[in-house]
Amino acid sequence: MALADAATAASPGGDAWVPFTDLRAMTLEVETEIWRGWSAIVESSAFIGGSAVELFEQQWAEYCGTAHAVGVANGTDALQLTLMALGIGPGDEVIVPANTFIATAEAVVLSGATPRFVDVDPHTLLITPETVEASITDETRALIVVHLYGQLADMDALRALTDRAGIMLIEDAAQAHGGTWRGYRAGSFGVAGCFSFYPGKNLGAFGDAGAVVCSDPVLAQRLRSMRDHGRVAGSHYQHDMIATNSRLDALQAVVLSAKLARLEAWNESRRSIMASYRAAASAGSLRFIEETPGARGVYHLAVARVSDRSAAERLFAERHLQTAVHYPTPCHLSGPYRRFADSTLPVAEGAAGQIISLPLFPHMDQRQVARVCEAISELDQRLVYAESSSA
Repeated sequence: MALADAATAASPGGDAWVPFTDLRAMTLEVETEIWRGWSAIVESSAFIGGSAVELFEQQWAEYCGTAHAVGVANGTDALQLTLMALGIGPGDEVIVPANTFIATAEAVVLSGATPRFVDVDPHTLLITPETVEASITDETRALIVVHLYGQLADMDALRALTDRAGIMLIEDAAQAHGGTWRGYRAGSFGVAGCFSFYPGKNLGAFGDAGAVVCSDPVLAQRLRSMRDHGRVAGSHYQHDMIATNSRLDALQAVVLSAKLARLEAWNESRRSIMASYRAAASAGSLRFIEETPGARGVYHLAVARVSDRSAAERLFAERHLQTAVHYPTPCHLSGPYRRFADSTLPVAEGAAGQIISLPLFPHMDQRQVARVCEAISELDQRLVYAESSSA
């Protein structure tokens, strides 16, 4: 069943399905502004670039606390173009966590470099200074820290480590729009922060879109050229590098500007829902991923670890609650990337069989939240009973 249909379909027991997410609710909130902006674009025919893209880039840079934002076609391009613009390629290693969406590693390989997979913290499932430091070699040029599920790692310690090691720090903030570390927003810590605006993100477009934020004007200009066939600024047919076509279109920029005005409120709603979920999980058999002390997450996903995921999936399905798994296979165990794995990574491998993502979106009503909380409590009781019976 499609998510849009699941949002309103009645279950056999009479309860409506609680969907994993509800994009329509967010769309309805900004629909009038988007139609107004799109009408202006249709009138001007400025579909690629133009004032709508420039406005969003200014807004996004200001929001993230950086000097520049460069809109691109998607989040994977944001990562790949950043690596290429920094001169990272064949012969270079880039450290990435094994627990991430495949695009993080994919961008490294597409740039010509080699991903070096490392393990994660068992409580946050994020990369740690210890796992990074143990993996640095003479070929290491950069670390990509992934703010997975909307949570930030210890950015002070990671930045100090990369500075000492003389390697570059790049942020994959595709799931962390508005997340902070000690008050500073995701994307503002490294040489560049890379974002995806895939529709399901906290800040999502109506299709694929992405951006890179940075405070280096030279890097920003290079990225602007590389997203546009390597064109020299101000010229249409003069190209000074081999590049690609990865431009953010004006229609998506209008959507993003409209949604950006609501992002803080939507993130606050996600935090409130997560607080209810955590309170419901009192028995501890279902344990939500923790935040790093000093970080303030935005809960792109509500991810928990549970000893018996099959039992959890069955119970939530019985209660007509849609769940998902992010991600069932660590990157280093995925077929095309196994050749880059040189050791076992026990935390990422163990978590992959236990994690489950629960429904979470800003427009959940109180009844929907209560139903998820009731299921969490019931699951806790079932698992605690099962464990005590088998002891």
